[in-house]
Amino acid sequence: MSESVIEIQESQFDQQVLNQSKPIIIDFWAPWCGPCKAMGPVFGELAAEYAAKMVFAKCNVDENQSIAAKYGIKAIPTLMIFQGGQVVNSITGMSSRSALETAINSAIAGEAPKTPFVVQ
Repeated sequence: MSESVIEIQESQFDQQVLNQSKPIIIDFWAPWCGPCKAMGPVFGELAAEYAAKMVFAKCNVDENQSIAAKYGIKAIPTLMIFQGGQVVNSITGMSSRSALETAINSAIAGEAPKTPFVVQ
């Protein structure tokens, strides 16, 4: 895992996510998930690039089942962007780097998503 990406733990979720002053994007994933593994390097690159403006985190759904259940994670990878303790965008499934950058830049600018990013 990149040093720019934090690992979310159930016991620290409020502190790590809900009380965060910057926007935070969480990659809900599992080690057995092929698409999750494929998106990992892009997520790490974006984390390094945008670390000053946004927090990047990963949450293993197998180890943190109550968080996954609370946020209705039914498919992985799912990326959720939080601002002010609220989910402001959700991206499910494989996504291109450009789609992720658009979502990240919208969150950093405090804008609502211009298009739905949910891929079914």
